[in-house]
Amino acid sequence: MKMPEIKYGGHTLKSHGRKLARKHLHDWLILLLLAAIDDGLNIIEPFHRYVGQEMMVDLKYPFKVADTIPMWAVRIIAVVLPFIIFLIYYLRKRDVYDLHHATLGVLYSVLVTTVITDSIKVAVGRPRPNFFWRCFPDGVAVFNPQNGDVLCSGNEKIIKEGYKSFPSGHTSWSFAGLGFLSWYLCGKLKAFDQRGHIAKLLIFLLPYLFAALIGISRVDDYWHHWTDVFAGALIGSAVSSMCYLHFFPFPNSIYGWATHTFLRMLEENRAQSSSMEIDTEYLPFNRGHSESNNDQDDDTIQDLEAMVNSKRY
Repeated sequence: MKMPEIKYGGHTLKSHGRKLARKHLHDWLILLLLAAIDDGLNIIEPFHRYVGQEMMVDLKYPFKVADTIPMWAVRIIAVVLPFIIFLIYYLRKRDVYDLHHATLGVLYSVLVTTVITDSIKVAVGRPRPNFFWRCFPDGVAVFNPQNGDVLCSGNEKIIKEGYKSFPSGHTSWSFAGLGFLSWYLCGKLKAFDQRGHIAKLLIFLLPYLFAALIGISRVDDYWHHWTDVFAGALIGSAVSSMCYLHFFPFPNSIYGWATHTFLRMLEENRAQSSSMEIDTEYLPFNRGHSESNNDQDDDTIQDLEAMVNSKRY
């Protein structure tokens, strides 16, 4: 007995995009709420941590105004680059669920990370390594005679940013976006299929290398202490992992390349069938490639057949 047709690649922006967007409208609205919360956090004056004269020894690094990697570039690397890869995969497989969930996932990863990072920045108020020159641009240090705290004479906005060292926003953004991309590539490449292809491992680790280099640039620019970068990497990595697993299975599973939504549809399809025999015509890959593309990825077909029979590698 044949099962009702479920086609991997049969869900396009035109056929299912509008319905999918309506179904997840509240998720997109929450993204806007997170963006508004972060805007509010940037308005709040951070905690001004006590900075005595003896503490200035580690805060006299040069104040380099121009970033090696500016924040606008981080946004492109952490969000736009992953989206381009998601779009390329969509153009090849025609799965709007994958495109939608991956896009929503990386945006959540970045925005949740941003809110967490900026909340901690405001609460901790740790001085940056270049705090001295922010506080005293003329090089003349002045301290409160009563408690020994700094009496800054510099630009208020520059001083305000000087109290936002911990954790690193550039780093947390990078690990949030590129970390999500790394999980995504790991699933799509089937990096843990136990076939020993080391190239897959290197490819999905590459985004983490770029994220690490962005973090290192913040130490080199004297905008952050190394502990700020380390904490930012932990935050971004943790949030990106949770956001990815919210939409996709673990990459080491037999169905790690698919979305939870597609797998749920497949299970519902199986439950409706009175027989475990499945015509290969209805296996969840794009039927449009069946006759004309006999060279279709054999691994994908084997994965799908194993999925149906509840097997794993």
